[in-house]
Amino acid sequence: MPALRTLRLSLCLILVFFGSFASFGQKKGPGKTWSVQWQPAKVVNGAPVLLRVVTPVPVQSLSATWMGHQVYFSFDREAQVWYGLAGVSLEATPGPYPLSLSATSLKGKDLSFEKKIPITKAKYPSIAVKVARKFTEPDPEQLKEIAKDKTIKEDTFKHFDPHRLWNGDFRPPVNAPVSDLFGTGRTFNGKVQSRHQGLDYAVPSGTPIAAVNRGTVILAQPLYFEGNCVVLDHGQGLLSLYMHMSEIKVKEGDQVTRGQELGLSGGTGRATGPHLHIAVRWQGTYLSPATLFSLKIP
Repeated sequence: MPALRTLRLSLCLILVFFGSFASFGQKKGPGKTWSVQWQPAKVVNGAPVLLRVVTPVPVQSLSATWMGHQVYFSFDREAQVWYGLAGVSLEATPGPYPLSLSATSLKGKDLSFEKKIPITKAKYPSIAVKVARKFTEPDPEQLKEIAKDKTIKEDTFKHFDPHRLWNGDFRPPVNAPVSDLFGTGRTFNGKVQSRHQGLDYAVPSGTPIAAVNRGTVILAQPLYFEGNCVVLDHGQGLLSLYMHMSEIKVKEGDQVTRGQELGLSGGTGRATGPHLHIAVRWQGTYLSPATLFSLKIP
């Protein structure tokens, strides 16, 4: 009998120990500490970044600053997770950059947290390109046209919709091989140097071009360098630009869905031949479209 009482006492102590451990785990488990994750896992200069944040308590709002930019978040109620899209400039130097998060709890309490995100340097190629002389040595009349276009683009880029308009993953605008990468250093006619701020697809003239995601058409007209150009606003500072079209099939103010036809590819503007150039711009910073297409966005 004493042995039986000892066994019962031991079992009770074991149950108490595991009960306390489970309770301790709930206090320290998910939802009680900040969690910050990002895609892609390795962030380089020129990359878009999808941020995934879980707050220690339910909050009514979440925002952040990173690398001098405001980051906007949307809440996934089903997963109880906040998502925000940010980006790294091509000119960014390697190193850790603090993401400063600010939130307001449901009870009105201010919360803050900081997480450093490491940036590494990407390797981008360089090429020489031949184009018509008017694109490297424009005459006075062409300079006037270029100046006019500059004002149009500046006004377009001022447009800002604080709401997230995109939904789910971003998809390539055409199903075709990539002919020139984002970030490529270019020398035009041996004189003019620039950095390729988009992605080129080798498609013949007349190929349908699809919207990469839901958005609003904020520009649809011909420009000197860009040719027939369409710009979509996807909200929260994110734009996509489609250039060198032979034909535009949308107008400014149109609401478009992912996959909707925007126009047909061509070789208008400063182009060496028919192709599609697509660019992604976030709060004034050009980002890699290919990386954006690889992100898994809820």
